[in-house]
Amino acid sequence: MEHVLGKTPKTQGCIFDPPGTATHDKHSLLLYRDQWTVVLLNRFPYANGHLLVAPIRHLADLPELSLQEQGKLMHMVTQCCTILRATFAPDGLNVGLNLGQTAGAGIADHLHFHIVPRWDGDHNFMTVCAEIRTIPQHIDNTFDTLLPHFLKMQV
Repeated sequence: MEHVLGKTPKTQGCIFDPPGTATHDKHSLLLYRDQWTVVLLNRFPYANGHLLVAPIRHLADLPELSLQEQGKLMHMVTQCCTILRATFAPDGLNVGLNLGQTAGAGIADHLHFHIVPRWDGDHNFMTVCAEIRTIPQHIDNTFDTLLPHFLKMQV
């Protein structure tokens, strides 16, 4: 509602570079950060549990990633899929990334994967006709539900 009412402050800088060095931060929707990757809850989700996974380095395209970064990024995407399946029991997952503004990237200069849990029949007439999304859980509750799984990944 804060966004709808225009009360959400504009984000300064890149959302994939939350301030500080903490591995998690509810205010930034940061579920996990290490030296290679960052995992955020999407502030404007398509479905409950919609995650964003990005490399730490600000890169716009896949060929810019080192082989080590590619491996770490895909490993984190895989771990996120496992966590979402264990937590929300979706019937499927959409995993993808949009490279470039024309391809639909809202943040084109920092590549990131979207991981969207999906359930049978989860798109109703509101989404199709009015481009309105209904999310069954407040984002703060979703964060609290997912965080313990990400805390277990920390060394």
